[in-house]
Amino acid sequence: MSDETPADLPPAAQRALAEAEARRKAAKEVEWPAELGGRDGPEPVRYGDWEKKGIAVDF
Repeated sequence: MSDETPADLPPAAQRALAEAEARRKAAKEVEWPAELGGRDGPEPVRYGDWEKKGIAVDF
């Protein structure tokens, strides 16, 4: 990894970092609706398998 500080970066990189920070501040938090009849526990897609009644199934 590089130990460069933003002041050490070229002007274009400094401008890109400033624009990205402005976009992060302007972004609104997404409010997702609650899932009806969804699964309990961790998201199965994220953890790599689906489990139903103690049986895990990989796709």
